[in-house]
Amino acid sequence: MRSLSAALGAWIVAALALFAGGVHAQGVIKVGEINSYKAQPAFLGPYRKGMELAVAEVNASGGIQGRKLELVVRDDNGNPGDAVRAAEELLAREKVDVLMGSFLSHVGLALTDFARQKKVFFLAAEPLTDKIVWDNGNRYTFRLRASTYMQVAMLVPEAAALKKKRWAIVYPNYEYGQSAAATFKKLLKAAQPDVEFVAEQAPPLGKVDAGSVVQALADARPDAIFNVLFAADLARLVREGNTRGLFKGREVVSLLTGEPEYLDPLKGEAPVGWVVTGYPWYAIQTPEHQAFLKAYKERFNDHPRLGSVVGYAAIQSLAAGLRKAGGSDTEKLIAAFKGLEVTSPFGPIRYRPEDHQSTMGTFVGRTRLQNGMGVMSDFRYLDGARFQPSSDEVRRLRTAD
Repeated sequence: MRSLSAALGAWIVAALALFAGGVHAQGVIKVGEINSYKAQPAFLGPYRKGMELAVAEVNASGGIQGRKLELVVRDDNGNPGDAVRAAEELLAREKVDVLMGSFLSHVGLALTDFARQKKVFFLAAEPLTDKIVWDNGNRYTFRLRASTYMQVAMLVPEAAALKKKRWAIVYPNYEYGQSAAATFKKLLKAAQPDVEFVAEQAPPLGKVDAGSVVQALADARPDAIFNVLFAADLARLVREGNTRGLFKGREVVSLLTGEPEYLDPLKGEAPVGWVVTGYPWYAIQTPEHQAFLKAYKERFNDHPRLGSVVGYAAIQSLAAGLRKAGGSDTEKLIAAFKGLEVTSPFGPIRYRPEDHQSTMGTFVGRTRLQNGMGVMSDFRYLDGARFQPSSDEVRRLRTAD
């Protein structure tokens, strides 16, 4: 009788184990996604579509060891406090496995610190501040998009080649803008020691008084302008600058302006001849991008924006890391992401073990008008790996681990 009971007990234990394993295999891996959807719709609407396309592709290919990816999305209202509260709710109530997202740099920094405190994996998809992977970097946080330093470093050789001595700078007065301006001054001064910075304008994010900013820049009589404004602030600067002749006869070097999110709304008012970073989706012929472009157009009957690429590549990165880790265990996922190689629409990228920064690059070119719309011309893709500091320098910068 005991033998029969023991055998029955063993059978029940084995059956339960098989059942549990089956449930696990049939379950989902929840991705808690936090972003400023209402505050930055131009970028984050396409970003969300890019994520949805990638999730569909991952799940159609079998998911992660039989488990499907599921996005659980929250809006942070462009506010660090709201972002942290959303992250807490996602972990406590939704039981998400990993966190991902953020757009604005100060929000990304808040989530970076949250990830460190809660010991949860966080993939910062878009926020550009260098602090996410340097000063405030931690073992739980990785970042996809090319950082402020990387993108400015891509533009500085172009700026130095202009051989302009007197520069004015305009940037949004928060972490991203401040960092971009400081890096530009440092790197351009190193490349061109005789350069002078004759004016700085730092309006609040989303609240630029374009008339006074343009007048102040014009009064300084610079030879060239470095611009960091984007979205609605960029549109106001361009329109007021065109009206007052600010850009006539002056070179302009501008971060992000070649991104369709910000260039398309300007239509025929788009600036001509600016040196920019951006995304010329209409002219990239690589196999990786052509496959992405085809899939995106078929699913959404629309062309992608840069946000689409970032959202897509972020999910593909998570999927690659989860597969390599064999699941969503935090420590195994951290180990998997160090040196992780992923194929993105821009080609192969790698997450550096030194600072958890991916090598995703960007396109640099000049703006021009074509059929009444702003486009990028004479562009080339710059691999982010060429514009990252050395391992020794990263160790000096990265102190929060």
